[in-house]
Amino acid sequence: MNNKINKFHFWILVSIVAVSGFSQGMLLPLIAVIFEKDGVSSSLNGLNATALYIGILLVSPFMEIPLRKYGYKPVIIIGGALVFIALGLFPLWKSFWFWFVLRLFIGIGDHALHFATQTWITSSSPQERRGRNISLYGLFFGIGFAVGPLMTPLVNVNETLPFIVSSILCLAGWVFVFSLPNDFPEQELGVNSFFNTIKRFKNALKYGWVAFLPPFCYGFLESSLNGSFPVYALRIQIDVTSVSLVLTAFAIGSIITQLPLGILSDQYGRRNILMIVLLLGFFSFTAASIFEHSTIGLIISFFVSGMLVGSTFSLGISYMTDLVPKNLLATGNLLCGIFFSLGSLSGPIIGGLFIQYLKNISFFSIISTMLLILALVIFTFGKKPYSLISQQN
Repeated sequence: MNNKINKFHFWILVSIVAVSGFSQGMLLPLIAVIFEKDGVSSSLNGLNATALYIGILLVSPFMEIPLRKYGYKPVIIIGGALVFIALGLFPLWKSFWFWFVLRLFIGIGDHALHFATQTWITSSSPQERRGRNISLYGLFFGIGFAVGPLMTPLVNVNETLPFIVSSILCLAGWVFVFSLPNDFPEQELGVNSFFNTIKRFKNALKYGWVAFLPPFCYGFLESSLNGSFPVYALRIQIDVTSVSLVLTAFAIGSIITQLPLGILSDQYGRRNILMIVLLLGFFSFTAASIFEHSTIGLIISFFVSGMLVGSTFSLGISYMTDLVPKNLLATGNLLCGIFFSLGSLSGPIIGGLFIQYLKNISFFSIISTMLLILALVIFTFGKKPYSLISQQN
């Protein structure tokens, strides 16, 4: 295995991730708007959106074996092909279940692409630059995800246009993958079986379970803010335009600090930076609950919150690389994706129940409480195991 990846290849990888983020960011609001115009109920609309995360969870247990057998490049190529083909098929037939299946395939393709690129970057980055490199990965995905919704107004020109544009962009990024040399993750005897994959899951969880909680937290945060907060906001008399401004403030804040926090995590330790941002995130969302009837107050609170906790996914991946042995990095990256998906699925459900049954308590209380608990868990259980320190020295 080649332990280094040159700058040109690194930028190709993060650019592919940006295009993937763009397609995901575009699909969420675009299909929601199309279904809303067609009179599809909000519950079915939400069900269709879960297809992407269901695809991720379905394919996750089977991802590691082909990665180890065929290498990073083929997995990225197949994942990227699934995404741009599925995007191109949306205009073919406008059907709820057909689109559900296409989103399922996009979830599978995106997960293959992200799993391979994450593992490649974490495996090939030197420890002193790992946080920076993973933060660039998160930054490019975040930029793509933030730009994606800007395609939604194209639906007023032609309903098929956003899908075609997104498919062409994904195809353009996919072509560059062929210029990459293939490489393989750290190999180990006897890994090419499903039973052994489950065993490796257990080992990775034993070493790095704490590091999988920040991706879960970020998935919960992202989906509940995009799925449940708009409902809560409308119920407390905040208009739709203000809701979009508040959510945009969070996205901008997370983009601004993604790279600086990654660099700081290299210098001062992933665990320390995570504890600080989670604790300060608790205070920022507590402030949001205090100023929830003020649009300006919410915009400021969300902007600060984005700067603090908008990097918890990429910081969690970097933290995972500190806790698990190198031969388990592929499994660790896989589990980061699984925990993110579990958080993304549970966010709207728990947030919806909270809004429905705890009407006298601010919606932001559930988020601030989760951030505080996670900070305490990392403080209590997040030190690197001594057995692992001896393994890596």
